[in-house]
Amino acid sequence: MSVTPHLRLPPTDRILSSRTGWTRAHWEATADRMLDALTPYATPGFAQYRLPGRGSWSGVVSDGLEGFARSFLLAACRIAGAGGAVDPTLTERYAAGLAAGTDPASGEAWPRLTDCSQQMVEAASVAVALHETRPWIWDRLDAKVQERVVDWFSGFVGGRTWDNNWRLFQVVSEQFLASVGAPYSAPDIEEGLDRIEDWYVGDGWYTDGDGRNFDYYIGWAMHLYPLLWARIAGAGPDGGRAAVYRQRLSRFLEDYQHFFGADGAPVHQGRSLTYRFAALAPVWMGALADCTPLAPGLTRRLASGTLRHFAERGVPDERGLLTLGWYDTFLPSTQPYSGPASPYWASKGFLGLLLPPDHEVWTARELPLPVEESDTYLAMPAPGWLLHGTRHDGIVRLVNHGSDHHPPAPDPADLEAGADPDRGAGEDDPHYTKLAYSTATAPESAPHALARTVDGHLALLAPDGTASRRRRIHPLRCEDRVASSWSAARLPGDEHAYRVETTSVLHGPWEVRVHRVEAPEGAVVREGGHAVAHARSPFASSGPDWAHARTADGLSSALVALYGWDGGAEGAAVARDAESNAYGPHSAVPYLRSAPRAGGRSIHVSLVVLSRDSVHPEALRTAVRVRVDADSVLLTFLDGRTVEA
Repeated sequence: MSVTPHLRLPPTDRILSSRTGWTRAHWEATADRMLDALTPYATPGFAQYRLPGRGSWSGVVSDGLEGFARSFLLAACRIAGAGGAVDPTLTERYAAGLAAGTDPASGEAWPRLTDCSQQMVEAASVAVALHETRPWIWDRLDAKVQERVVDWFSGFVGGRTWDNNWRLFQVVSEQFLASVGAPYSAPDIEEGLDRIEDWYVGDGWYTDGDGRNFDYYIGWAMHLYPLLWARIAGAGPDGGRAAVYRQRLSRFLEDYQHFFGADGAPVHQGRSLTYRFAALAPVWMGALADCTPLAPGLTRRLASGTLRHFAERGVPDERGLLTLGWYDTFLPSTQPYSGPASPYWASKGFLGLLLPPDHEVWTARELPLPVEESDTYLAMPAPGWLLHGTRHDGIVRLVNHGSDHHPPAPDPADLEAGADPDRGAGEDDPHYTKLAYSTATAPESAPHALARTVDGHLALLAPDGTASRRRRIHPLRCEDRVASSWSAARLPGDEHAYRVETTSVLHGPWEVRVHRVEAPEGAVVREGGHAVAHARSPFASSGPDWAHARTADGLSSALVALYGWDGGAEGAAVARDAESNAYGPHSAVPYLRSAPRAGGRSIHVSLVVLSRDSVHPEALRTAVRVRVDADSVLLTFLDGRTVEA
């Protein structure tokens, strides 16, 4: 696959970068193209960039500020990384924007910072960008403009933010105020940094606020901003905080390097995926803070592979713009707070430009990703995830038994006393509550697809076809190649919460799922595999106990019944949809379906396959022997490995 020509990139270098061909020059050229493409959308004083696309719920002025702030972060990486040796119009544009944006009489002034306002998010980007470009922008601003900028930032002092990663926007912004000798609140900074300690769960993992909120915000926010704060604060006494943050990021990156496929794609999970290669922010910060466990050649290979992955798929687009979506525009990958400039948080993915050109990250020869060297398995008990990658096709799969993006669950004692296990939980989110995600697939996420909720889900079906949802996830186990959890299933008109317990066992490219299901009389059990999507409609086939979907480029998703599925003629099939998947307009999901149950408990065992190999579901039916006892299931694989679930 070739990179779109409108990026005007230099020739590839297959000696320095044998895997991707990309060098620092490719990063600079991409950044320049993205910045140049914004100028037609600037307001006269360059204080706002009003981009085409759906507006956010914050309004057009806030969206315009977002365009300035997030692109300023990209410009800052480019300016500081070049030691100021860039086209002078770039620094002039952002200096002018600071003057106009803080001038109430300019006609394009930014909204004031008020409690929990979107402006707080954007102010943090402005603060970081001003710090990194201080010799070329801040120090050259007119004193009156500096005063107005300080006055605008002062809205943070004593202000209230949302109690999640937003606490860190206040921390870095007020630290910038301190760095320029302006009034600030030391307690605001201390309390914000103290608060994230409540969300640290070990092994380098935070949750973003209370609950089990594990996603890319852990990397591009919870790890990133504390170390950006340390960069702004400098070498003064910090109570040892910076050292702790560096240790945690180092531990996080030990796991995080496994989240990227051989083609550069990140695992497609969590909200705000339209930020795309912002997923690289913690990788670059590890190098910037000198705390990465990754070799320099691996850091660049990972980062360049991801940026090139998107460039090969039309990101940025022919106008040089980042759209609201993943590859093309795809609004179900966004949130209501996402405006047309929101994707420019991807600027965080360019933090590596802050490293000097002679840094080892830019001069070392590329090294292979973990998944390019061998099959990989990784258990992460903190988020409740398993990762498994296969060298022959480069796909990384994430098995989810821990992240649901809901408030904290009731205490175990309350659950034993009969408390509702979903108390306080809202609707399920397809980017969090699926059983599995990958670097080659995305969940079905358009509103019309959510009504069916087939892919990556074990559902009870009511007689009218309504499917139960997987809302709050209660982790049970995560070790080696096995993880398990339970959730509550509900059906219309039935107040009872039926327990669905699932154990996932990994073996090569396979995931075996063992489900212990409580269900009322007459309910049907249905399970879906990975959704595959493409520009052309996937091929589909099925038999009595298997279903298979394959895209035109050879990506296969299959689901095979191993035990407990007795659906007869309707037992296995492929569900199709259109315009419901970020990976392509035509999607397909293999699924299994039981006959109506007699009620009570039942065991269902299935084999889940996602592969670029040819897949023969009939043969896979004999690949795993299943023995079910009263309280356990024993799995025996062809190589003799046995696992008790």
